[in-house]
Amino acid sequence: MKGLRLFVILTLLGGPLVVGMLFTYEVIKVDWVSMMENQPSYRPMEDPLPVPADSVPYMADYVKYVGVPDNPVPADEVSLQRGEALYQIHCSVCHGPKGQGDGVMAQHGLHPANLTTSALDDKGMFLFITNGTPNMPPMRENLTVRDRWDVINYIRSLQAQAGQ
Repeated sequence: MKGLRLFVILTLLGGPLVVGMLFTYEVIKVDWVSMMENQPSYRPMEDPLPVPADSVPYMADYVKYVGVPDNPVPADEVSLQRGEALYQIHCSVCHGPKGQGDGVMAQHGLHPANLTTSALDDKGMFLFITNGTPNMPPMRENLTVRDRWDVINYIRSLQAQAGQ
């Protein structure tokens, strides 16, 4: 009687364990619902699908093979104020308070560009700010897309003040 009781207890406790092991080791295959399996996937070195024809990126950095969008932010008073504040925080240490390349870092051997004489258009300046240069860090993590366009509008106002 004692052996039968022990057998029943072990069966009740061990049964769910055995069934769980069957699922764990894929003896019983069950299709689990997963949203990721319904999406297209890519190998690491494979190019992604092209952008749909009717899609419009909203304030995107730039879309590969499509290019940088035109400056979507008008150079109004709000943009210029935001751009000046952001410029003073992120750019003036190298490029100087008026964009002439005479910031604090210029005294330490760096040669930042004089932004008042820059011949870059808005798109080129946007790419320089986004991706950086060998002497300038990329600012894509520090400045949002809108922030970068505001800084460009402010730099254009510095160029206008310098007579460019």
